[in-house]
Amino acid sequence: MTWINAIVQGMLLGGIFAMAAAGLSLIFGVMRIANLAHGDLMILGGYVASVAAAHYGVPVPLTVLVSMTAVGALGYLVQRSMLDRAMSLGELTPMLVTFGISLIIPNVLVQVFSNDAQPLSTGSLGTASFDLGGGLAIGWFPLITVVAAVAVLTALHLFLHRTQPGRIVRATADDRTTVRLMAVDNRRIYALTSVIAFATVALAGSLYTMRQGGVTPYEGQLTVLFAFETVIIGGLGSLWGTLAGGMVLGIAQSLGAQISPDLPLLAGHLVFLLILVVRPQGLFGRSVLA
Repeated sequence: MTWINAIVQGMLLGGIFAMAAAGLSLIFGVMRIANLAHGDLMILGGYVASVAAAHYGVPVPLTVLVSMTAVGALGYLVQRSMLDRAMSLGELTPMLVTFGISLIIPNVLVQVFSNDAQPLSTGSLGTASFDLGGGLAIGWFPLITVVAAVAVLTALHLFLHRTQPGRIVRATADDRTTVRLMAVDNRRIYALTSVIAFATVALAGSLYTMRQGGVTPYEGQLTVLFAFETVIIGGLGSLWGTLAGGMVLGIAQSLGAQISPDLPLLAGHLVFLLILVVRPQGLFGRSVLA
């Protein structure tokens, strides 16, 4: 039962990984940009939610919407002011731009808030759980995170497959040149994609901060690693693969922790490398978003 509990807890942990990686998968699938600032944007989302609650009295559940709005707007500004031009200068230039952003965000947060953790408490919900019997218990908030991750991925899937803008986004991911010949402005599609991706990572950052009880400026350096591993395990460009990748990574870390408290990160990295060797395209790798 101990090992079963470890697997269940790993799946719950995988929910936050999947949500964190959803925006990364979307941006790479559409624009072919490896967003190195993704983890820091996630932490920024947590800071926005924390500041909204602590300094402006916004109810904790509503801070998620505040964070998604603010970081989503930032995504539009970053895309239109920097990434549009960077994409025209070569394949590596956008990645260098995101690398620069990843350096700026934590240093600004340190200057404004210092290195101290910025708290965001969910009260009793953060520790509440229900017992399934046999020593197996599931926390309510981790379960909410998994449900939110599935809801986000479902919403993205429906948007991409059931709406006209979504179909244009998929077409742009598949062949941007042909889409441009059909009088579609790729810059607007990229801006829309960035807004959605940034808002999604802000949601992940807010829930991550609530789950941890707080957030510090440099945590993005680790969360971006988890996000990249999740995307690559699941398969680049596959949204549902992102969910599977998060679950695999979460279970690997949880089982590693069951063996030794020093093994969670190593276990996750080893599983990532194993899948990369055995199936380089990932579990559900596709050439376009699916």
